[in-house]
Amino acid sequence: MLENPTIRKSCTIEQHRIVIDDKLIWSSGPHVPFSDFAKGAFHHLDIDYPKFYKMDALSKLAFLAAEYILQDEDKNELALVLANRSGSLDTDVKHQESIQNTDNYYPRPATFVYTLSNICAGEIAIRHGLQTEQAFFVAEEFPEETIFAYADYLLQSGKAKRVLCGWVEYFQEAYRAVLYLV
Repeated sequence: MLENPTIRKSCTIEQHRIVIDDKLIWSSGPHVPFSDFAKGAFHHLDIDYPKFYKMDALSKLAFLAAEYILQDEDKNELALVLANRSGSLDTDVKHQESIQNTDNYYPRPATFVYTLSNICAGEIAIRHGLQTEQAFFVAEEFPEETIFAYADYLLQSGKAKRVLCGWVEYFQEAYRAVLYLV
């Protein structure tokens, strides 16, 4: 097992701040809703990826963390191992509300698509053309041993040369992403 995983790069997004390897890269005002924060962070990247605007909040958070950490990185044989506490609960609640609203019944397929937490990993894989292993775990706290054991397995077995792993949690405007490139 990776007793001391070699972390090449890290990205933390929380409290309206994006930090790469302990260096503040971008921030917004403290009372900005996540949707505005995400939009600003996306514009700061200066990339053209219109699909970003259609993603749910969890996918936007994961996408941004991955995008910031993977800039100028080789994505060949890069695996993805993520975890969070709420799964896709934020989107699930919105979808359920659209179903229960008898006055304005309109369940949207675009919302339904994001009712699986691993979709955020799929968005990263699509964006970066990843064709290796991918896993998403749901746990009360960051399952460090599980994540790093899985990353170790992927590296030792040759299924991946690097692993992007970490925690991506979003529920009702509370968010935190901590990704590591191992």
